[in-house]
Amino acid sequence: MVTTPVALGLTVATLVCFTAVGLWFSRGSVGSVEDLLTARGTAGRGRMTATLVASVMGVWILLSAPEAGASFGIAAVVGYAIGEAVPMLAYAKIGPRLRALVPDGHSLTEYAHARYGSAMYAFVLLVSGLYMFVFVAAELTGIASALSLVAGVPQWQTAVLVGGFVLLYTSYGGLRASILTDTVQALLVLPLLVLALGGAVWALGGAGTIHANVVATNPSLLDPGYVPGLTFGLALSFAIFGAELINQTWWQRIYAAEDDATVGHSFKIASLTNGAIIFLAALFGLVAAGNADVVTDVTSAGYNADVAFFVLLESAFPEWLVLAVVLLALLLVMSSVDSLFNALASVVTADLPRLLDDPDDRTLRLGARLLTVGVAVGAVYVSLRARSVLRLFFLADLLGAAVAVPLVYGLFSERLTGFGALASSLGGLAVGLTFFPDFSGLVRSIPVVGGLLPAPDPLYLLAFGGAAVVSSLLTVVAARLSAPTFDHDQLGEEIRSLDDAAGERPEVSD
Repeated sequence: MVTTPVALGLTVATLVCFTAVGLWFSRGSVGSVEDLLTARGTAGRGRMTATLVASVMGVWILLSAPEAGASFGIAAVVGYAIGEAVPMLAYAKIGPRLRALVPDGHSLTEYAHARYGSAMYAFVLLVSGLYMFVFVAAELTGIASALSLVAGVPQWQTAVLVGGFVLLYTSYGGLRASILTDTVQALLVLPLLVLALGGAVWALGGAGTIHANVVATNPSLLDPGYVPGLTFGLALSFAIFGAELINQTWWQRIYAAEDDATVGHSFKIASLTNGAIIFLAALFGLVAAGNADVVTDVTSAGYNADVAFFVLLESAFPEWLVLAVVLLALLLVMSSVDSLFNALASVVTADLPRLLDDPDDRTLRLGARLLTVGVAVGAVYVSLRARSVLRLFFLADLLGAAVAVPLVYGLFSERLTGFGALASSLGGLAVGLTFFPDFSGLVRSIPVVGGLLPAPDPLYLLAFGGAAVVSSLLTVVAARLSAPTFDHDQLGEEIRSLDDAAGERPEVSD
């Protein structure tokens, strides 16, 4: 297999190349905090589509997507692909609406504050921030674990290298640097993924042999009507939909697009592309289940379906293909982590003019960069220390499923109040937690109430689906019971450009 020096050398070379490109492209172009956080109106259809594709793809597609395929078969593969495609279609409608109502906007939290008030704002800030931070930590954990598994690279070295180099160009160049590097990464990821899948088919003796081995191992994995697979795939659809609607990464990019037509076109193309990529990635798990020593029983001490792709990698891939996969994993991590660094920093920075006394542009830019550094350091630390990132990820998904529809509904309804949105979110969350298996012991320890609760759902459908459906129904009811009171024109009047908030001071070059 690949030696540690070779893997480490490839890692450093890749990081240096993309860092240099990001720094070069953004040199002299970040003259204000608006440039740093939104790159407003700078991305045409090509770059916009590329950044939407690259930003959603992290190393998780080589971990959780194959895990779904290995454990639940083709039905879960299809469900996962649909779940990743649908949110992009939703943004094709949400994006133009948001740009029309809030032309100078920056973040979902400032929208939540302007539309619903302080209570809903605080809840959305908590949910969105937790989800994105856990996403970053999980990405760094994933790439560190992968390189440790295939090449023996110490996990702390990988996490520090990736986090440090990505921090260099994102803290300096902001969203402009991220969009450019995303464009290059998107052009490389899909060919590398196809190469890895084609190489796996070749190394394992062809499609016929792979199919026969899967049938011999567990024929139900190839049954599109396999009930556990359908159930888990549907659960993933609810989880991903909610999580993506509270992901600041997409709210930022809505404003980076040149115009409304670019937003709609790019999100639609990204929907198809992202669904196809997830489908290919999840197929690796199906292949691994029949052609490698993959243990899918979650109660077993030897459970390894969460790294099914890398188990397959060790057992069958030649060294050149392993190197291609290492490069693929690095590109996936960089494309998602740089976007999340920017997104987390922008969520807080957009609110600084409301919290500070007349901050100037330099103060806002410094705040954004310091926040980016803080996020990076914290995420690296958590990635090295945490042992339950996956459980936190699922909890963050549950929170997203509960809050997504109430948050977005206010863009189209004048009737929904801040209290109604918050109550709907909390109602959906309560139902989701009732069936959520990861914390079932804690929930059922509540005196009196705990003993009356139904059993948790090990496949998560009642948890994620219950949170999404109940919060959606409560949102509609809450809006129906309220009189039309909100004037959407208020959003554009209250949310202004950060250059305006900084007193329209002249730009200062870096």
